[in-house]
Amino acid sequence: MTDQPKHKAYHSWVAIDIAKDYNVVMVELTDGKTRRFRMANSGKDHDRLIEVIRELPQPCHIGFEATGNYHRPLAYRLLTEGFDVSLISSLASARYREAIFNSWDKNDPKDAGILLELLKRGIVQTYVDPIRSGYHDIQELSKTYSNITLSRTRLQHSILTHYLPLYFPEMAKFWCSTRNAWWINYLLHFPTPASVIQYSEQAFCQIASPIIGRKMNKQAKLLELYEAAQHSIGLPIASDSLACQTFQLQLQRYQELTNQRQQLEQQAETTLSMNPDYCLLKTIPGIGPIVAMTILAEGGDLRRFNHHRQFLKYCGLDLAKNQSGNFRGQDKLSKRGNARLRLALYMASLHAIRQTENSFRNKFHRYTQATPKDADCKRKAMTAVMAKMARVIHALIKSGTPYQGYFEVSPSGSIPLCRAVGANRTP
Repeated sequence: MTDQPKHKAYHSWVAIDIAKDYNVVMVELTDGKTRRFRMANSGKDHDRLIEVIRELPQPCHIGFEATGNYHRPLAYRLLTEGFDVSLISSLASARYREAIFNSWDKNDPKDAGILLELLKRGIVQTYVDPIRSGYHDIQELSKTYSNITLSRTRLQHSILTHYLPLYFPEMAKFWCSTRNAWWINYLLHFPTPASVIQYSEQAFCQIASPIIGRKMNKQAKLLELYEAAQHSIGLPIASDSLACQTFQLQLQRYQELTNQRQQLEQQAETTLSMNPDYCLLKTIPGIGPIVAMTILAEGGDLRRFNHHRQFLKYCGLDLAKNQSGNFRGQDKLSKRGNARLRLALYMASLHAIRQTENSFRNKFHRYTQATPKDADCKRKAMTAVMAKMARVIHALIKSGTPYQGYFEVSPSGSIPLCRAVGANRTP
């Protein structure tokens, strides 16, 4: 969604307050006559609404407030029929209702009237339908990946903070990454210390060697695992007990979620490999397949933003200030944009500043070189890097050119910054 451009002269307006089962529709003509009725979220009532709108004086402007995903089928139907459809901000609706009625009272008929007033005043946003714009599949892939990752993270915390302290506390120190698959595989075969020490040291090494996979100095790792089981303080439960079975059930579920996430990563790479915008995004330092997919899923076609400031506002990276009389508040991020897109930019910036040489790392270093241990300065520097990342993304997508990485000023400093444009690309 973007800010609506200057609207044309309409002869009728239709405001729809979206709900789960029933919607409230309010219609007004240029002569001031209004009409209000309810409609169900059904095919029959959708057809009835289309007939009502066609009988109105044209052109007709239709506006609604997004409610979950319940607005999507009706909005798609209206766009397919060729009507002018706009989105009304929930925040604008709430602020306008408080200003007009001076009350927190809220009901569907009142909301429909508020939406109608905002629609008539042109305080709306352009609605971009994901299916018609061709980004629906990418959105669903990204959201499914996010949901699986969230479920996996919650389960990971449950394993590390509940099951391990009870049954095998010593295994916590071997957890080093969310992608160490051998750790889960090992606990599936040896969930308790008793399941380890029932074997001799030599027999355990032979059994566990293929389980933990390839490791540097594997023999030392196996001996360390065996010693940890020998001196474990875990609760003495049997391997066939109900408690141990529930522990293994959670480990299996974690393994399944990991496999599903890997499948989605491969599917994303396969699906988007021929997408030109996806290929352009991957040339930027810090942006990998998942971050690029998230940017495309949440941002859609970035060419619809005429200026990078519009994209920054969409991301919630625009600055806002609280000022009253002699009071001057600090500039802060509005954070009223897309939170998932903002998170993707943060992760990309975090990876970019950890790389050897690029303009994002250079910008972060310039902000923090005076006070490298100041946490507040680091936050401001990261925000500046995120804003630059967003500007670069918008520029590359609009121009259709890949990112040109050059050597920056670095501690090794072979090339000065004024000559960076003529330098070779960073490998």
